[in-house]
Amino acid sequence: MPKPLTPRFHRRNPNAIPPPLIDPRTENNPYLFFIYTSFQERATFISHGNTARFAKEHGDVKLAQICGAIASDEKRHETAYTKIVEKLFEIDPDTTVLSLADMMKKKISMPAHLMYDRRDDNLFRHFSSVAERLGVYTLKDYADVLEFLVGRWKVEQLTGLSGDGRKAQDYVCGLPLRIRRLEKTSQSMAKQAQVIPFSRIFDREVKV
Repeated sequence: MPKPLTPRFHRRNPNAIPPPLIDPRTENNPYLFFIYTSFQERATFISHGNTARFAKEHGDVKLAQICGAIASDEKRHETAYTKIVEKLFEIDPDTTVLSLADMMKKKISMPAHLMYDRRDDNLFRHFSSVAERLGVYTLKDYADVLEFLVGRWKVEQLTGLSGDGRKAQDYVCGLPLRIRRLEKTSQSMAKQAQVIPFSRIFDREVKV
């Protein structure tokens, strides 16, 4: 297994340090923020849990323990944020379902989607492709997270919505199925993998 990057490596290679850019596209809107974090925390719970499982399967017990601990932490965050959104649906269902539809139309991007090593302009897309191919976090997981939250927040059962609210409700409730249909296209594209060097693992070439 390649050695992890150390601060010393960073000092010798300043180009490896990505700028600290995060744009969840929540527009300082608390409705969007809590919906985003509910989704993001469950997604990272899944991805870290899968990484822990893979690490254990390949004999790296310590890495498995670290990733497992992170996954547990993400699960606690998910629980807190989903309860907040649950309350928002209770007191203001129309604004909340409109916000949920708005957030899903923008697509939930992970905080690292602007990662950059000053070499690869598509670094996060390549990173995500590797995660998808290995089963760390997949399009199916994305659909599963949305389906879970829609069920948890009882979105399909909302009543008394405005006309726009009902449209948003229909859009959100039908989205998991549409995403699952895209999964087949994603799987066929994965067969056409290219090889990309990743600076963070000493330019080791990886299929994406």
